[in-house]
Amino acid sequence: MSALDRLRSWTVVPAQGFVGGNQVELLEGGDELFPRMSSAIAAAQREVWLATYIFHDDTAATMLAVALKEAAGRGVAVHVVVDGFGTIKTLGRVRALFADSGVKLEVFRPLDRWYAWLQPGQLRRLHHKLCVCDEQVAFVGGINIIDDRHDMNHGWTDAPRLDYAVQVRGPLAMQVHATARAMWARAHLWRDWRDEVKALARSARPVKKAMSMVRELRGVKLPAESATGAAPEGPMRAAFLVRDNLRQRRIIERSYVEAIRRARHSVDLAVPYFYPGRSFRRALRNAARRGVNVRLLLQGKVDYRIAALAARALYDELRANGVRIYEYTPAFLHAKVAVVDDSWATVGSSNIDPLSLLLNLEANVVVRDREFSLALRARLQQAFELSVEVVGMPERTGWRLWLHRGVVAWAANLYLRIAGITGRY
Repeated sequence: MSALDRLRSWTVVPAQGFVGGNQVELLEGGDELFPRMSSAIAAAQREVWLATYIFHDDTAATMLAVALKEAAGRGVAVHVVVDGFGTIKTLGRVRALFADSGVKLEVFRPLDRWYAWLQPGQLRRLHHKLCVCDEQVAFVGGINIIDDRHDMNHGWTDAPRLDYAVQVRGPLAMQVHATARAMWARAHLWRDWRDEVKALARSARPVKKAMSMVRELRGVKLPAESATGAAPEGPMRAAFLVRDNLRQRRIIERSYVEAIRRARHSVDLAVPYFYPGRSFRRALRNAARRGVNVRLLLQGKVDYRIAALAARALYDELRANGVRIYEYTPAFLHAKVAVVDDSWATVGSSNIDPLSLLLNLEANVVVRDREFSLALRARLQQAFELSVEVVGMPERTGWRLWLHRGVVAWAANLYLRIAGITGRY
Protein backbone atom coordinates (compact mmCIF):
# COMPACT_ATOMS: atom_id res chain seq x y z
CA MET A 1 0.00 0.00 0.00
CA SER A 2 1.35 3.43 -0.96
CA ALA A 3 1.98 6.24 1.50
CA LEU A 4 -1.03 8.17 0.21
CA ASP A 5 -3.28 5.13 0.50
CA ARG A 6 -2.12 4.60 4.06
CA LEU A 7 -2.89 8.22 4.88
CA ARG A 8 -6.37 7.98 3.39
CA SER A 9 -7.39 4.71 5.01
CA TRP A 10 -5.77 5.14 8.40
CA THR A 11 -5.77 8.82 9.34
CA VAL A 12 -9.25 10.00 8.34
CA VAL A 13 -11.55 10.86 11.25
CA PRO A 14 -15.19 10.07 10.34
CA ALA A 15 -17.81 12.73 9.66
CA GLN A 16 -19.73 13.55 12.81
CA GLY A 17 -23.48 13.39 13.28
CA PHE A 18 -26.20 11.76 15.35
CA VAL A 19 -26.91 8.07 14.84
CA GLY A 20 -29.51 5.88 16.53
CA GLY A 21 -29.58 2.31 17.75
CA ASN A 22 -26.90 2.79 20.43
CA GLN A 23 -26.59 1.58 23.99
CA VAL A 24 -24.80 4.20 26.06
CA GLU A 25 -24.11 3.49 29.73
CA LEU A 26 -22.64 5.91 32.25
CA LEU A 27 -19.59 4.78 34.25
CA GLU A 28 -18.10 6.64 37.22
CA GLY A 29 -14.36 6.51 37.80
CA GLY A 30 -11.82 3.89 36.96
CA ASP A 31 -13.37 1.65 39.60
CA GLU A 32 -16.32 1.18 37.23
CA LEU A 33 -14.54 1.71 33.91
CA PHE A 34 -11.45 -0.50 34.16
CA PRO A 35 -13.23 -3.81 34.92
CA ARG A 36 -15.59 -3.19 31.97
CA MET A 37 -12.69 -2.32 29.72
CA SER A 38 -10.68 -5.34 30.81
CA SER A 39 -13.65 -7.64 30.13
CA ALA A 40 -14.14 -6.16 26.66
CA ILE A 41 -10.43 -6.59 25.89
CA ALA A 42 -10.57 -10.18 27.12
CA ALA A 43 -13.50 -10.86 24.80
CA ALA A 44 -11.94 -9.18 21.76
CA GLN A 45 -11.33 -11.50 18.84
CA ARG A 46 -9.78 -9.28 16.18
CA GLU A 47 -8.51 -5.89 17.35
CA VAL A 48 -8.22 -3.44 20.24
CA TRP A 49 -7.41 0.26 19.89
CA LEU A 50 -6.63 2.44 22.90
CA ALA A 51 -5.76 6.16 22.94
CA THR A 52 -5.02 7.97 26.21
CA TYR A 53 -3.34 11.09 27.51
CA ILE A 54 -1.86 9.35 30.58
CA PHE A 55 -0.87 5.72 30.89
CA HIS A 56 0.62 5.12 34.34
CA ASP A 57 2.30 2.06 35.80
CA ASP A 58 0.42 1.80 39.10
CA THR A 59 -1.56 -1.32 39.99
CA ALA A 60 -4.76 -0.30 38.16
CA ALA A 61 -2.87 0.63 34.99
CA THR A 62 -0.69 -2.48 35.14
CA MET A 63 -3.75 -4.74 35.37
CA LEU A 64 -5.12 -3.14 32.21
CA ALA A 65 -1.72 -3.52 30.53
CA VAL A 66 -1.79 -7.23 31.38
CA ALA A 67 -5.22 -7.55 29.70
CA LEU A 68 -3.84 -5.85 26.59
CA LYS A 69 -0.77 -8.10 26.50
CA GLU A 70 -2.86 -11.24 26.96
CA ALA A 71 -5.06 -10.16 24.05
CA ALA A 72 -2.00 -9.62 21.87
CA GLY A 73 -0.67 -13.00 22.97
CA ARG A 74 -3.73 -14.80 21.60
CA GLY A 75 -3.43 -13.10 18.23
CA VAL A 76 -5.58 -9.97 18.67
CA ALA A 77 -4.14 -6.88 16.97
CA VAL A 78 -3.60 -4.48 19.89
CA HIS A 79 -2.67 -0.85 19.22
CA VAL A 80 -2.01 1.72 21.96
CA VAL A 81 -1.18 5.41 21.52
CA VAL A 82 -0.24 7.65 24.44
CA ASP A 83 0.50 11.36 24.57
CA GLY A 84 4.15 12.32 24.76
CA PHE A 85 3.58 14.97 27.42
CA GLY A 86 0.82 13.35 29.47
CA THR A 87 2.80 10.10 29.82
CA ILE A 88 6.24 11.67 29.95
CA LYS A 89 6.88 10.68 33.59
CA THR A 90 6.14 7.00 33.05
CA LEU A 91 6.86 6.48 29.35
CA GLY A 92 9.99 4.41 29.92
CA ARG A 93 8.18 2.10 32.32
CA VAL A 94 5.16 1.85 29.99
CA ARG A 95 7.47 0.86 27.14
CA ALA A 96 8.93 -1.82 29.40
CA LEU A 97 5.41 -3.04 30.29
CA PHE A 98 4.66 -3.70 26.63
CA ALA A 99 8.11 -4.81 25.49
CA ASP A 100 8.08 -8.02 23.41
CA SER A 101 4.35 -8.46 24.07
CA GLY A 102 2.97 -7.87 20.59
CA VAL A 103 1.24 -4.65 21.69
CA LYS A 104 2.00 -1.94 19.14
CA LEU A 105 2.73 1.19 21.19
CA GLU A 106 3.04 4.64 19.65
CA VAL A 107 3.71 8.05 21.22
CA PHE A 108 1.87 11.14 19.98
CA ARG A 109 4.26 14.10 19.66
CA PRO A 110 7.08 12.64 21.78
CA LEU A 111 9.30 14.93 23.85
CA ASP A 112 12.34 12.69 23.89
CA ARG A 113 14.73 15.35 22.56
CA TRP A 114 15.38 18.77 24.03
CA TYR A 115 14.63 20.63 20.80
CA ALA A 116 11.19 19.03 20.58
CA TRP A 117 10.08 21.43 23.33
CA LEU A 118 10.79 24.37 20.99
CA GLN A 119 8.27 23.28 18.36
CA PRO A 120 4.96 25.25 18.66
CA GLY A 121 3.02 22.20 17.55
CA GLN A 122 4.01 20.46 20.75
CA LEU A 123 1.43 22.52 22.62
CA ARG A 124 -1.31 20.62 20.74
CA ARG A 125 -1.68 17.40 22.73
CA LEU A 126 -3.60 14.15 22.34
CA HIS A 127 -6.12 14.43 25.20
CA HIS A 128 -8.44 11.58 24.14
CA LYS A 129 -9.44 8.73 26.46
CA LEU A 130 -10.71 6.10 24.03
CA CYS A 131 -10.80 2.32 23.85
CA VAL A 132 -12.65 0.20 21.29
CA CYS A 133 -12.78 -3.56 20.78
CA ASP A 134 -13.76 -5.21 17.48
CA GLU A 135 -15.81 -2.12 16.50
CA GLN A 136 -18.48 -3.52 18.84
CA VAL A 137 -17.92 -1.89 22.22
CA ALA A 138 -16.21 1.43 22.89
CA PHE A 139 -15.31 3.51 25.93
CA VAL A 140 -15.13 7.31 25.82
CA GLY A 141 -14.66 9.81 28.64
CA GLY A 142 -12.27 11.75 30.79
CA ILE A 143 -10.61 8.89 32.67
CA ASN A 144 -6.90 8.31 32.11
CA ILE A 145 -5.20 4.95 32.66
CA ILE A 146 -4.26 5.64 36.26
CA ASP A 147 -5.78 4.71 39.62
CA ASP A 148 -8.62 7.00 40.76
CA ARG A 149 -6.79 7.69 44.02
CA HIS A 150 -3.43 8.40 42.43
CA ASP A 151 -2.45 11.89 41.27
CA MET A 152 0.81 12.29 39.37
CA ASN A 153 1.61 15.60 41.09
CA HIS A 154 0.06 15.14 44.54
CA GLY A 155 0.52 11.43 45.21
CA TRP A 156 -2.08 9.13 46.72
CA THR A 157 -5.37 10.32 48.23
CA ASP A 158 -8.07 8.63 50.30
CA ALA A 159 -10.98 9.67 48.09
CA PRO A 160 -11.14 8.87 44.36
CA ARG A 161 -11.24 11.54 41.66
CA LEU A 162 -14.70 12.43 40.41
CA ASP A 163 -14.66 11.41 36.77
CA TYR A 164 -16.90 9.77 34.19
CA ALA A 165 -16.86 7.72 31.01
CA VAL A 166 -19.43 5.93 28.88
CA GLN A 167 -19.60 2.46 27.44
CA VAL A 168 -21.02 2.52 23.92
CA ARG A 169 -22.44 -0.32 21.85
CA GLY A 170 -23.93 0.19 18.41
CA PRO A 171 -23.09 2.28 15.33
CA LEU A 172 -21.28 4.95 17.34
CA ALA A 173 -18.62 2.41 18.35
CA MET A 174 -17.49 2.26 14.72
CA GLN A 175 -16.82 6.02 14.75
CA VAL A 176 -14.78 5.66 17.94
CA HIS A 177 -12.85 2.85 16.26
CA ALA A 178 -12.01 5.00 13.23
CA THR A 179 -10.88 7.88 15.46
CA ALA A 180 -8.70 5.78 17.77
CA ARG A 181 -7.12 4.15 14.73
CA ALA A 182 -6.49 7.56 13.16
CA MET A 183 -4.74 8.82 16.30
CA TRP A 184 -2.46 5.77 16.40
CA ALA A 185 -1.76 6.09 12.68
CA ARG A 186 -0.88 9.77 12.89
CA ALA A 187 1.58 9.06 15.70
CA HIS A 188 3.03 6.15 13.72
CA LEU A 189 3.32 8.10 10.47
CA TRP A 190 4.83 11.10 12.27
CA ARG A 191 7.87 8.96 13.07
CA ASP A 192 8.27 8.23 9.36
CA TRP A 193 7.19 11.63 8.04
CA ARG A 194 10.29 12.09 5.90
CA ASP A 195 9.56 8.91 3.97
CA GLU A 196 5.92 9.92 3.57
CA VAL A 197 6.85 13.35 2.21
CA LYS A 198 9.32 11.80 -0.22
CA ALA A 199 6.68 9.36 -1.46
CA LEU A 200 4.25 12.24 -1.97
CA ALA A 201 6.84 14.23 -3.91
CA ARG A 202 7.59 11.26 -6.16
CA SER A 203 3.93 10.78 -7.10
CA ALA A 204 2.84 11.71 -10.64
CA ARG A 205 0.73 14.71 -9.57
CA PRO A 206 1.98 15.64 -6.08
CA VAL A 207 0.06 18.92 -5.68
CA LYS A 208 -3.28 17.42 -6.71
CA LYS A 209 -2.76 14.38 -4.49
CA ALA A 210 -1.73 16.56 -1.54
CA MET A 211 -4.84 18.75 -1.87
CA SER A 212 -7.07 15.67 -2.15
CA MET A 213 -5.47 14.24 0.98
CA VAL A 214 -6.02 17.49 2.91
CA ARG A 215 -9.68 17.63 1.88
CA GLU A 216 -10.22 14.08 3.07
CA LEU A 217 -8.46 14.73 6.37
CA ARG A 218 -10.62 17.78 7.01
CA GLY A 219 -13.79 15.73 6.69
CA VAL A 220 -17.35 17.01 6.62
CA LYS A 221 -18.52 19.84 8.87
CA LEU A 222 -21.31 19.06 11.34
CA PRO A 223 -23.83 21.94 11.52
CA ALA A 224 -24.48 23.21 15.04
CA GLU A 225 -28.22 22.60 14.56
CA SER A 226 -27.59 18.90 13.98
CA ALA A 227 -25.71 18.62 17.24
CA THR A 228 -28.12 20.47 19.48
CA GLY A 229 -31.51 20.90 17.81
CA ALA A 230 -34.64 18.85 18.37
CA ALA A 231 -33.74 15.24 19.09
CA PRO A 232 -34.15 13.05 16.00
CA GLU A 233 -36.38 10.03 16.30
CA GLY A 234 -34.90 6.69 17.27
CA PRO A 235 -33.52 4.94 20.37
CA MET A 236 -30.37 6.29 22.06
CA ARG A 237 -29.44 8.89 19.51
CA ALA A 238 -25.85 9.93 20.08
CA ALA A 239 -23.01 11.75 18.35
CA PHE A 240 -19.27 11.32 18.71
CA LEU A 241 -17.64 14.76 18.50
CA VAL A 242 -13.90 15.04 17.86
CA ARG A 243 -12.11 18.38 18.20
CA ASP A 244 -9.31 18.07 15.70
CA ASN A 245 -6.78 20.62 14.46
CA LEU A 246 -7.17 19.18 10.96
CA ARG A 247 -10.95 19.41 10.72
CA GLN A 248 -13.44 20.22 13.50
CA ARG A 249 -11.66 22.98 15.38
CA ARG A 250 -14.63 24.23 17.45
CA ILE A 251 -17.17 21.41 17.18
CA ILE A 252 -17.35 20.64 20.92
CA GLU A 253 -17.56 24.30 21.91
CA ARG A 254 -20.34 24.94 19.38
CA SER A 255 -22.28 21.93 20.64
CA TYR A 256 -22.11 23.22 24.23
CA VAL A 257 -23.04 26.78 23.30
CA GLU A 258 -26.02 25.79 21.16
CA ALA A 259 -27.34 23.44 23.83
CA ILE A 260 -27.09 26.17 26.48
CA ARG A 261 -28.76 28.70 24.19
CA ARG A 262 -31.71 26.34 23.77
CA ALA A 263 -31.96 25.46 27.49
CA ARG A 264 -35.38 26.08 29.02
CA HIS A 265 -35.08 25.08 32.66
CA SER A 266 -31.66 23.71 33.69
CA VAL A 267 -27.97 23.52 32.84
CA ASP A 268 -25.59 21.48 35.02
CA LEU A 269 -21.94 21.53 33.99
CA ALA A 270 -18.98 19.90 35.76
CA VAL A 271 -15.42 20.57 34.65
CA PRO A 272 -12.06 20.97 36.41
CA TYR A 273 -10.52 23.60 34.12
CA PHE A 274 -12.90 26.42 33.30
CA TYR A 275 -11.97 29.52 31.33
CA PRO A 276 -14.43 29.78 28.44
CA GLY A 277 -14.38 32.33 25.65
CA ARG A 278 -16.81 35.17 25.11
CA SER A 279 -19.56 33.26 23.30
CA PHE A 280 -19.61 30.49 25.89
CA ARG A 281 -19.80 32.95 28.80
CA ARG A 282 -22.52 34.93 27.01
CA ALA A 283 -24.59 31.77 26.56
CA LEU A 284 -24.32 30.98 30.29
CA ARG A 285 -25.20 34.54 31.32
CA ASN A 286 -28.16 34.78 28.97
CA ALA A 287 -29.53 31.40 30.05
CA ALA A 288 -29.41 32.41 33.71
CA ARG A 289 -31.05 35.78 32.94
CA ARG A 290 -34.04 34.14 31.28
CA GLY A 291 -34.66 31.97 34.32
CA VAL A 292 -32.70 28.81 33.53
CA ASN A 293 -31.12 27.21 36.62
CA VAL A 294 -27.45 27.28 35.61
CA ARG A 295 -25.07 25.46 37.96
CA LEU A 296 -21.32 25.01 37.53
CA LEU A 297 -19.37 22.37 39.46
CA LEU A 298 -15.69 23.39 39.56
CA GLN A 299 -12.61 22.45 41.50
CA GLY A 300 -12.52 23.10 45.24
CA LYS A 301 -9.53 20.85 45.85
CA VAL A 302 -7.06 22.45 43.45
CA ASP A 303 -4.45 20.51 41.51
CA TYR A 304 -3.06 23.38 39.40
CA ARG A 305 -3.22 26.79 41.05
CA ILE A 306 -3.00 28.71 37.77
CA ALA A 307 -6.11 26.91 36.49
CA ALA A 308 -8.02 27.81 39.65
CA LEU A 309 -6.96 31.46 39.35
CA ALA A 310 -8.24 31.52 35.76
CA ALA A 311 -11.65 30.10 36.72
CA ARG A 312 -12.06 32.37 39.72
CA ALA A 313 -11.36 35.41 37.58
CA LEU A 314 -14.81 34.80 36.05
CA TYR A 315 -16.79 34.06 39.21
CA ASP A 316 -18.08 37.58 39.82
CA GLU A 317 -19.16 38.15 36.21
CA LEU A 318 -21.13 34.89 36.12
CA ARG A 319 -22.61 35.13 39.61
CA ALA A 320 -23.76 38.69 38.95
CA ASN A 321 -25.91 37.30 36.13
CA GLY A 322 -27.45 34.49 38.15
CA VAL A 323 -25.07 31.60 37.44
CA ARG A 324 -24.58 29.46 40.55
CA ILE A 325 -21.05 28.19 41.18
CA TYR A 326 -20.10 25.25 43.40
CA GLU A 327 -16.64 24.01 44.33
CA TYR A 328 -16.16 20.26 44.76
CA THR A 329 -14.02 19.65 47.85
CA PRO A 330 -14.13 15.91 48.79
CA ALA A 331 -11.50 14.98 46.16
CA PHE A 332 -9.96 16.14 42.92
CA LEU A 333 -12.53 16.91 40.23
CA HIS A 334 -11.68 15.59 36.78
CA ALA A 335 -15.16 15.15 35.25
CA LYS A 336 -15.97 16.86 31.96
CA VAL A 337 -19.73 16.42 31.66
CA ALA A 338 -22.93 18.42 31.29
CA VAL A 339 -26.71 17.93 31.26
CA VAL A 340 -29.18 20.36 29.67
CA ASP A 341 -32.95 20.08 30.21
CA ASP A 342 -32.93 16.33 30.91
CA SER A 343 -32.64 15.71 27.16
CA TRP A 344 -29.06 16.62 26.18
CA ALA A 345 -25.96 15.26 27.89
CA THR A 346 -22.27 15.05 27.12
CA VAL A 347 -19.39 13.04 28.57
CA GLY A 348 -15.86 13.32 27.29
CA SER A 349 -12.31 14.60 27.58
CA SER A 350 -12.82 18.29 26.78
CA ASN A 351 -12.36 20.92 29.45
CA ILE A 352 -13.89 24.37 29.00
CA ASP A 353 -10.64 26.27 28.57
CA PRO A 354 -8.40 27.43 25.68
CA LEU A 355 -6.28 24.28 25.68
CA SER A 356 -9.22 21.94 25.16
CA LEU A 357 -11.38 24.21 23.01
CA LEU A 358 -8.66 25.42 20.63
CA LEU A 359 -5.53 23.26 20.89
CA ASN A 360 -5.82 19.70 22.18
CA LEU A 361 -7.35 16.76 20.35
CA GLU A 362 -10.52 16.03 22.32
CA ALA A 363 -13.44 13.60 22.09
CA ASN A 364 -16.92 13.84 23.62
CA VAL A 365 -20.05 11.74 23.26
CA VAL A 366 -23.30 13.75 23.11
CA VAL A 367 -26.46 11.80 23.97
CA ARG A 368 -30.04 12.86 23.22
CA ASP A 369 -31.83 10.49 25.59
CA ARG A 370 -33.92 11.33 28.64
CA GLU A 371 -33.05 8.22 30.64
CA PHE A 372 -29.31 8.73 30.19
CA SER A 373 -29.56 12.46 30.96
CA LEU A 374 -31.48 11.77 34.18
CA ALA A 375 -28.89 9.19 35.22
CA LEU A 376 -26.06 11.68 34.74
CA ARG A 377 -28.01 14.45 36.46
CA ALA A 378 -28.59 12.18 39.49
CA ARG A 379 -24.86 11.50 39.78
CA LEU A 380 -24.10 15.21 39.48
CA GLN A 381 -26.71 16.07 42.08
CA GLN A 382 -24.86 13.88 44.58
CA ALA A 383 -21.67 15.78 43.79
CA PHE A 384 -23.39 19.17 44.14
CA GLU A 385 -24.67 18.16 47.56
CA LEU A 386 -21.10 17.41 48.67
CA SER A 387 -19.82 20.73 47.33
CA VAL A 388 -19.64 24.28 48.66
CA GLU A 389 -21.57 26.99 46.85
CA VAL A 390 -19.68 30.22 46.26
CA VAL A 391 -21.65 32.98 47.98
CA GLY A 392 -21.02 36.35 49.58
CA MET A 393 -18.97 39.29 48.44
CA PRO A 394 -16.27 38.95 45.77
CA GLU A 395 -12.72 38.35 46.95
CA ARG A 396 -11.43 41.18 44.78
CA THR A 397 -13.02 44.47 43.85
CA GLY A 398 -12.08 47.58 41.91
CA TRP A 399 -8.62 47.66 40.42
CA ARG A 400 -7.64 44.34 42.04
CA LEU A 401 -10.46 42.56 40.19
CA TRP A 402 -9.54 44.14 36.86
CA LEU A 403 -5.85 43.37 37.40
CA HIS A 404 -6.64 39.72 38.18
CA ARG A 405 -8.79 39.32 35.08
CA GLY A 406 -6.36 41.24 32.91
CA VAL A 407 -3.36 39.13 33.90
CA VAL A 408 -5.27 35.87 33.34
CA ALA A 409 -6.54 37.04 29.92
CA TRP A 410 -3.06 38.18 28.89
CA ALA A 411 -1.50 34.84 29.91
CA ALA A 412 -4.19 32.84 28.08
CA ASN A 413 -3.82 34.84 24.87
CA LEU A 414 -0.02 34.69 25.04
CA TYR A 415 -0.18 30.90 25.31
CA LEU A 416 -2.50 30.74 22.30
CA ARG A 417 -0.22 33.01 20.25
CA ILE A 418 2.77 30.77 21.01
CA ALA A 419 0.67 27.80 19.87
CA GLY A 420 -0.17 29.59 16.62
CA ILE A 421 -3.79 30.53 17.43
CA THR A 422 -4.75 34.07 16.39
CA GLY A 423 -7.88 36.12 16.93
CA ARG A 424 -9.87 36.85 20.07
CA TYR A 425 -10.81 34.05 22.42
